[in-house]
Amino acid sequence: MTNSEDEIAVRPRSAALYERACHVIPGGVNSPVRAFRAVGGTPLFIARGAGQQLFDADGRGYLDFVNSWGALILGHAHPAVVAAITDATKNGTTFGAPCAGEVELAERIVASYPALEQVRFVSSGTEAVMSAIRLARAFTGRDLIVKFSGCYHGHADHLLVAAGSGLATFGRPSSAGVPEAFTACTRVLPLDDEAAVKALFDTEGARIAAVIIEPVPANHGLLLQRREFLESLRRVTSQHGTLLIFDEVISGFRLARGGVSELAGIVPDLATFGKVIGGGMPVGAFGGPRRIMARLAPDGDTYQAGTLSGNPVAMASGIATLDVLIRESGWQKLEALGTQLGEMLAPVLADAPFPVHLVRAGSLFWMSFHEAGAPRTAAPLSEAASARFSALFHAMLERGVYLPPSAYEACFLSLAHTTADLQRLTQALRESFAAIA
Repeated sequence: MTNSEDEIAVRPRSAALYERACHVIPGGVNSPVRAFRAVGGTPLFIARGAGQQLFDADGRGYLDFVNSWGALILGHAHPAVVAAITDATKNGTTFGAPCAGEVELAERIVASYPALEQVRFVSSGTEAVMSAIRLARAFTGRDLIVKFSGCYHGHADHLLVAAGSGLATFGRPSSAGVPEAFTACTRVLPLDDEAAVKALFDTEGARIAAVIIEPVPANHGLLLQRREFLESLRRVTSQHGTLLIFDEVISGFRLARGGVSELAGIVPDLATFGKVIGGGMPVGAFGGPRRIMARLAPDGDTYQAGTLSGNPVAMASGIATLDVLIRESGWQKLEALGTQLGEMLAPVLADAPFPVHLVRAGSLFWMSFHEAGAPRTAAPLSEAASARFSALFHAMLERGVYLPPSAYEACFLSLAHTTADLQRLTQALRESFAAIA
């Protein structure tokens, strides 16, 4: 059940662009999963997006469930966001100085997330996590960091260990070019295992600066965690003077206004954000209580800076996005849409010719191809399961539905999606299963 080159439709304009790109860009792409290596074929080059649709360079439209990897919670080119960006650019694109937009977006984030008092803006989720960990080390005076296998926290050297879909897609447990010394202060534990956490803290608790986790791990599939496990992390970190960091780059402002912290009723010491708060522009942020954030320069001794941090155009995009979500009860609508999706897909997946399990958290969903069911810990797919996903991906693409080009990546709903779109997804899945059976 594999796809040969002649079985996979070639789109001439995308193919020509990819050939040119390979001469001047490593692998022809600027982020590895975009290359379609996990599913085969030539990657699509996208010309534009509108609402719930993408249009490739050859003019073909697709119902989009990638949504720029979760950033576009309102859909593509939402009128309010486009208007905000357009108005902002009339005054300039960057100042390298403070602007009102930084204050306004920060106020919205602080007002939304539990116990958050201050945030610092950066330009990506990777920067947000990297800076939060530096701050945690400074605040605690300790060196060790604990992360969990399958959780991805960006591509900073010391966190690129057992790091989720980007590496799982290519069958690599870590990255070349990362010296052992950079990861010597990182401890990796399995998800969903209180005993392993306790054992580590019993031996090294006094040296651990922070525990970082995606409270809804969404980078090695969607590995929904028990609330009890997250609560155990809150207890053990508090007992040992360790900071708990929630990486809500994906889940923040997507699953609820206050992220997983609000849903689970668990307040971390620091949280990181990205995706939604930029409304499709390059924005990240990290934040926490004032007593911790005060260690950041210029008030404190922990350096962090960025030329484009707090960029006025990006701030305008984020403000417009959050305002629409708040004004239109966006999170409630997305939850209802997700519930509807689950009801529609249940009979289709039950009749699939091989094991497929739907995992969902609000507007975030994943089709797990693991034979044993949907996992809570990072688990590799079998060769057969990977081949099945590859076949399904291309069958769906031919039916005008764009899914992430990796079996380990999650899908996203947006406010632009409708019941009719879910029906179209359901029918495309039914036809695709039949075609590849």
